[in-house]
Amino acid sequence: MGNSTDVPTSPLPDELRALLMKPNPAVMATLGPEGQPVSVATWYVLDGDRILINLDEGRKRLEHLRRDPRVSLTVLDDASWYTHVSIQGKVVELSDDTDLSGIDRLSTHYGGNPYPVRDRGRVNAWIEIDRWHGWGAAKKVQDAVES
Repeated sequence: MGNSTDVPTSPLPDELRALLMKPNPAVMATLGPEGQPVSVATWYVLDGDRILINLDEGRKRLEHLRRDPRVSLTVLDDASWYTHVSIQGKVVELSDDTDLSGIDRLSTHYGGNPYPVRDRGRVNAWIEIDRWHGWGAAKKVQDAVES
């Protein structure tokens, strides 16, 4: 989006961090087996300087990430979708969520309660942010960082 260059991740500006800390709608894109982009809505949470997502063990996108860890995540400000940030990065860590604490963290972040489905295996995935670009209020943050 926009016509300027993506901004490196380090350090994340406070305004961007504030946006990413909210339970906003988000769409994640992975690369399918033939290299085609595959996008799906997802929950996320900012975890330090990385993004935590959680996937059901049977999801195709988990297969995609295991084969090619590159990912894009677009986070839309819940108050105004015109303000959004797109993150490009890679999954740098996958771990079984055996106690469901990862999915419970996301479910509580978004809905206030632990995740209701307790009989399926889950996997935590941490995305390391390589670059980001913003639009709307997030574009103003990007412009300030670039100047």
